[in-house]
Amino acid sequence: MGAAAQVKSETIEDVVLRHSKRGMTVLRSYMSRDYCRQAARRILELEKGTILLTTGFYVAGHAETDGPLGTVVLAKALEKQGFYPVIITDEFCRGFFEAADLEVCYVDVEDGAEKYEALLEKFAPTALISIERCGRNVKNDYANMRGVSIKEYTARTDWLFIQARKQGIPTFGVGDGGNEIGMGNLKEVISGKLELVPCKVKVDTLVIATVSNWGAYAIAAYIQKMTGTKVLPGFSEIKEYLSLIVNMGSVDGVTKEQTLSVDGFSLDVEKEILDGLKTLAAV
Repeated sequence: MGAAAQVKSETIEDVVLRHSKRGMTVLRSYMSRDYCRQAARRILELEKGTILLTTGFYVAGHAETDGPLGTVVLAKALEKQGFYPVIITDEFCRGFFEAADLEVCYVDVEDGAEKYEALLEKFAPTALISIERCGRNVKNDYANMRGVSIKEYTARTDWLFIQARKQGIPTFGVGDGGNEIGMGNLKEVISGKLELVPCKVKVDTLVIATVSNWGAYAIAAYIQKMTGTKVLPGFSEIKEYLSLIVNMGSVDGVTKEQTLSVDGFSLDVEKEILDGLKTLAAV
């Protein structure tokens, strides 16, 4: 197959699984071929209303750079479709989303199920979306990719998803490793094939990617493709927002350093993925 034909046949799902290092390509065979498209379609079919989005993954005293970027991109895409996004996060993301003119509700590690039930009652969301947010694993712990417990630093936003599913509220999860909210959908596969302790919290619709931000971009790309409304940001906007949160303390989840990178990937790779998505979203 020639290079041109290969590019032409590439899908949005293919783009966001480029450079895979954590076994997401293994998990792909257990999912629908067009899982990102399905996520976008299900979102567009929702009744217009409030959508709660949660993100913020604790790394070395800060929130990592993977998650907030994708959350802002998808939240802005949702706004353009008539939804009202509200970000649910903790203190490690303080200021990240106000800078993007988004409503934020902060929760604390001490908050229990009652707090999250109250939030569901208050906002009466039409859906919930998690993007790179740690969920309780099969050992009832919250752990990073190295298997180290971060329970004492992680507010229990996964309670929102547990309660929402009981109430029949649609839930979506975006992850790139196995320990994020939503990866409970594939917990047996993750345990057997990736030798990780997986999150056990399930969602109605799961999206996987090499980097969770890219998974959120993929949903936005399909929204753009399906509606004809431009929602994908330019690379300069991505770089500017990344610079903003890094200056606020956000760190690369792999290197633990305050650099303009995500999961060890440089801005050059970020631009490559964004360009690939834009090309396919315009088809």
